[in-house]
Amino acid sequence: MAAEVHFSAPETPEPTLMENVLRCGLFFGAVFQLVCVWATMLPVAKCPETDWDGLESKTWETAKKPKASAAQLSKKAKKGSKKKR
Repeated sequence: MAAEVHFSAPETPEPTLMENVLRCGLFFGAVFQLVCVWATMLPVAKCPETDWDGLESKTWETAKKPKASAAQLSKKAKKGSKKKR
């Protein structure tokens, strides 16, 4: 009869606090990534129709005003520097 050889499982030490924190952090990170991927796959609810012509005219008017005031400010700065000379 052949002798039976029994192998015992290697002793594994208890996980330390840092190992537990790392394991939990990796778990929550994986869950967060899954939620982010899931959110990109969901269809986005469409907002009600907006008046794009009205929006363009408003943004164009607001964009023109700062340019005019910037030109006026630079003219005033030039006049002020001439007076100092």
